[in-house]
Amino acid sequence: MLRQLMGDIMSTYSRLSKVYSNAMRIPFDSSSKFVLMSDCHRGDGSWVDNFLHNQHLYYAALKYYYDSGFTYFDLGDSEELWKFHDLEDISRIYIDIYRLLHYFYKHRRLFMIFGNHDIEKRDPKYARLHMARFYDNHRDAYEPLFEGILVHEGIILQSTETGREVFLVHGHQGDIKDDQLWKAGRFFVYHFWRRMEHIGFKDITSAAKNNIKKKKVEHDLSQWAVDHQKIIIAGHTHRPTCPLDRKIPYFNVGSAVHPSCITCLELQNNTLTLVKWNVRTKDGGTLYVKRQEIAVPRTI
Repeated sequence: MLRQLMGDIMSTYSRLSKVYSNAMRIPFDSSSKFVLMSDCHRGDGSWVDNFLHNQHLYYAALKYYYDSGFTYFDLGDSEELWKFHDLEDISRIYIDIYRLLHYFYKHRRLFMIFGNHDIEKRDPKYARLHMARFYDNHRDAYEPLFEGILVHEGIILQSTETGREVFLVHGHQGDIKDDQLWKAGRFFVYHFWRRMEHIGFKDITSAAKNNIKKKKVEHDLSQWAVDHQKIIIAGHTHRPTCPLDRKIPYFNVGSAVHPSCITCLELQNNTLTLVKWNVRTKDGGTLYVKRQEIAVPRTI
């Protein structure tokens, strides 16, 4: 058991190190405004589409960041391609969201990382065939989306002022089911767990729903970051994390499929801020979407 555990950790180490060595570098300084989100798991609008109940929260947050001049980093699992295989069917459900994402991309303010549930995007051929445009069924016409996009496995943000590096990755690297055997995982979810969800079951093998697996992923990512003296920001586990202790260099953006909110990390003025967006009620009964800081901001 110990030998197997050490093998899994070494696999995570080697995978993260390989991703880091091949990662695209993007400079930033104190004037940069970045927002990092992950794990939207957008689906086809059916009952088992976990993103459906938070679509308006996500759009409100995305519109705020677009209007405020932020650059958007998507850390993976944007679409739920294990349950739903056709990205075009997904984009038809969330037309306004995809149009806004296109505006980010058009103005060079969108960077994408693939996760295990949308790993197909790493193939430039897939991106060319399925991500260049989307169909607007209201206008009965195709619209441009991400023509020529390159979806990364990792991205390094490097400060031009301090040289400090921030390593962005989805976080599934090294996990046998989610990384090496992702095709088998996709087959299992599509043909079994998707149907089981219709009667109330949840996939206990997922890092987001299995606390033992979640803690292992977080431990491995944290240990790699400590050993390499790098800040690492991931998604995958859906558990938002912004530690105050500077000795802990692991952060997690959370997800857009929490029961009543979405979470993300903002990088602004060389400071990471963990934020949630949820629906609140004014005294008169009017509903509104509120941005709320949920952890002490951390200077990097």
